[in-house]
Amino acid sequence: MATIEPTPRGIVLPGDPPLTVDRLLEFPCDGKHYELFDGSLLVSPAPTRLHQRIIYRLQRILDDAMPPELEPLSTVNLLVTDKDYYIPDLVVVPEESTESEGLMFSPRDVLLAAEIVSPSTKMRDAGLKTHAYAKAGIPIYWRIEPDEGPTLYVYELDGDRYGPPTAYKGGTVANPTAPFPISFDPADLLIRGKS
Repeated sequence: MATIEPTPRGIVLPGDPPLTVDRLLEFPCDGKHYELFDGSLLVSPAPTRLHQRIIYRLQRILDDAMPPELEPLSTVNLLVTDKDYYIPDLVVVPEESTESEGLMFSPRDVLLAAEIVSPSTKMRDAGLKTHAYAKAGIPIYWRIEPDEGPTLYVYELDGDRYGPPTAYKGGTVANPTAPFPISFDPADLLIRGKS
């Protein structure tokens, strides 16, 4: 296993850039999310309590509304290419995903990917992930902005990119129809114990 060496100027990663998924998988399990975008390393801290609450609530809301052949999963490994690897906060996949092989999911398995925005990931989730998930062919992308009430932004694939998002602010009913019809108030994502 490769080691990550701390130095007075930061951390030295093993090998030369660009990184590959095989090299990334040699990193230690230290609670951080390590992702790759075109071989560049993206590092996120462990999610906050609010972030985890929203993931959990969204997973429950989706699970209650979706058909039985679909399944919501949190923090899966999404392998796009050997230099593009992401860990979406939540995905919806067919219960019998044919493309997944143990540790990794293929974009072909993912019907919906969702990211909960935090201060450290705001630009990444609004820009980079929007581009990357569209390029990977994921039909639906949800971006949830907790600091905006919260607000749910729903992107639908139009060719090889997402069209302009539909925004649903907390206090109103979000009613996306794909990958299955669902209705909920984004504000419910912040309420502990709400079902």
